[in-house]
Amino acid sequence: MHSSIRSQIIESIKIKEAMLNEAALLENIQTAVKQCISAIRAGNKIFFCGNGGSAADAQHLAGELVSRFAYDRDALPGLALTTDTSVLTAIGNDYGFEHSFSRQIKGLGRPKDVLIALSTSGNSQNILAACVAARALGIFCIGMTGQSGGKLLHHVDICLNVPSNLTPRIQEAHICIGHILCGEIEAGMFPRDQAQLAQ
Repeated sequence: MHSSIRSQIIESIKIKEAMLNEAALLENIQTAVKQCISAIRAGNKIFFCGNGGSAADAQHLAGELVSRFAYDRDALPGLALTTDTSVLTAIGNDYGFEHSFSRQIKGLGRPKDVLIALSTSGNSQNILAACVAARALGIFCIGMTGQSGGKLLHHVDICLNVPSNLTPRIQEAHICIGHILCGEIEAGMFPRDQAQLAQ
């Protein structure tokens, strides 16, 4: 049993090491941070969406922005499109599951907002539809996916591709990237010395 546990940990570490050597990924993460900070400074919002485990990740990351990440500061405008069961079930019933996020984007989204769309395969129909709707509104789309990017690669402005095809390892890396995004956004909006002075 120990060998199986160790091998999974080693596998996860190897993917993180591979991420360090992906210059395009690191550059895209930096671009994503800058885009989010620019949107928030302009009075816009950061939306998150995903299915299953990625839905939980979407909620997790939105919570890091609205509450706090590393230290106390004012709230930031993060919104997960995965949390309102009445909205999700109404849209699913009336229009179909594939519209569960795009319908919300059409109702809540504004030009210059940011959508962070999580899909390990990059092929989830409701994620693709959300990005199509978002870009039509002038919303900047950031995809978080696996190695190939899937169809999502062609419907986002930048794609944060984790160098793996294994769903659990991709999800682990998505949280790593998501935490980096939240930490950098927080630091950019509220440098630590200013945040401490506000307490």
